[in-house]
Amino acid sequence: MKQIAILSILLALGLCSACVSNKKYLAAKSQIAALQSDSSSLESRLAEQQRKVAMLEGKVSQMQASNQFTSEQLNQSQEEIARQRKNLEQLQKLINQQKANTEALRQKIAEAMKGFSSDQLSVFTKNGRVYVSMQESLLFPSGSATVNQKGKEALGTLAAALNQNPDIKVMVEGHTDTVPIVRRYEDNWALSVARATAITRILIHDYQVQPERITASGRSQYEPVAGNDTPEGRARNRRTEIILEPKLDELMRLIQE
Repeated sequence: MKQIAILSILLALGLCSACVSNKKYLAAKSQIAALQSDSSSLESRLAEQQRKVAMLEGKVSQMQASNQFTSEQLNQSQEEIARQRKNLEQLQKLINQQKANTEALRQKIAEAMKGFSSDQLSVFTKNGRVYVSMQESLLFPSGSATVNQKGKEALGTLAAALNQNPDIKVMVEGHTDTVPIVRRYEDNWALSVARATAITRILIHDYQVQPERITASGRSQYEPVAGNDTPEGRARNRRTEIILEPKLDELMRLIQE
C-alpha cells in the first residue's frame, strides 16, 4: 500500500508538471502570435509612412522645379528690363542730341539769313524741324510763281547753308490766303504748288542742292498762321515754308525697337 501511495503521488506530481509546461507553451504561443500581429501592423504602418514620404519627396521635387522655372523667368524678365532701360537711355540721349542739333541748325540758318528783315522771313523750330518761312513779298509778285531777284538772293543764302549740311532733308511748302485766284492759275492749290516747285527748281538748278533731298508740295489756304479777315493776316498766310529736317535714321531705329 505504501508503494502504491508513493506511485500515486509521483504520478500526480508528473501530471501537474505537464500541466504547467503546457500552460507556459500556450502562453508563449499566444505571445508569439501577438508579436506576429504587431509586426504585420508595424510593416503596414511603415509602408504607409514610406508612401507618404515618397509623395512628399515628389512634391518637394515639383516645388524645386517650379522655383527653378520661376527663377529663370525672373532672370529673363530682369534681363529684358535692363535691355529696355538701356534702349530708353540711348533713345533719350539721341533725342537730346537731336534737339541740340536742331537748335544749332536753327541758329546757323538764322545767322545766315540775318540780312533779311523779320517781315520778310522768320526762322523757328517746330516738331523737331527748322522752319524758314518766307513771305510772298520777298519771293513773288502777287498771284505769280516767278521768283524775283530779292527772293533768289535769299534762296542762295539758304542753299549755301544747306550744302554745308548734306544730311538735312528739305521740304518746300507753298501757302496762300483765301482770296480766289482769277488769273493764270486754276485755284490756290495750283498757285501754292507752282510756287513750291519754282523755289525747288532754283535750289536745284541755280544752287546745286541735291534733288533727292527735296520734296515740294502746296497746302493752298488750309494751313493759315493768321486770320484771313484782315489784309495783314492774309499777307502772313501768303508764304512759302522751307522745312529742314535733320537725319533721324538712328533715332527711328531705336523707336522701332
